[in-house]
Amino acid sequence: MAETQSNFKVIADNRRARFDYFLENNLEAGIALTGTEVKSLRQGRANIAESYVSVEGDELCLINADIPIYGHGNRFNHAPRRIRKLLLHRKEIHRFIVATQREGMTIVPTKLYFNDKGMVKLEIALAKGKKIHDKRETEANRDWQRDKARLLRERG
Repeated sequence: MAETQSNFKVIADNRRARFDYFLENNLEAGIALTGTEVKSLRQGRANIAESYVSVEGDELCLINADIPIYGHGNRFNHAPRRIRKLLLHRKEIHRFIVATQREGMTIVPTKLYFNDKGMVKLEIALAKGKKIHDKRETEANRDWQRDKARLLRERG
C-alpha cells in the first residue's frame, strides 16, 4: 500500500506546551486572518509560544499570538498581537467549551502551519496542567530513552 504523506509547512510550533501540559484532544482549526498576516506567515515569521485560546461568547479566539507586521504592507498592515477568531464547527466549539467549564481544562495552540491546499491552520489541544513532579518524570523518561538508544547503537 502506498503511504499518504501530508506536505504541510510548519510555521510555528509550541514545544513548551508539551512540557507544561498533558495534551489530549488535538484538532485542526481554521483561523481568520487578513492579507498582510498571511504574507507575513509565508515568510515564516510567527510566534505562538505565549498564546492561548479563549472562549468569547460562543466562539473560540486565539489570543496573544505574535504575527509580525509585513514589511511591504504600508497603511493596510495588521496589529501584531490582535485577537484572531478560530473557525470550527459548532459541535467542536461546544465540546471545547464544555471541557473548559466542567473539567477545568485549557485550550492550547500547539502548531501553526500551511496545509496541503495552502490554507493557514492552527492545531489546538485540550490540556491539563502538569505538576512539578510530572515535569521531572517527563524529563527522566526522555533522558532514559536517549540513553537507551545510545546503548543500543553502541552494541548493535
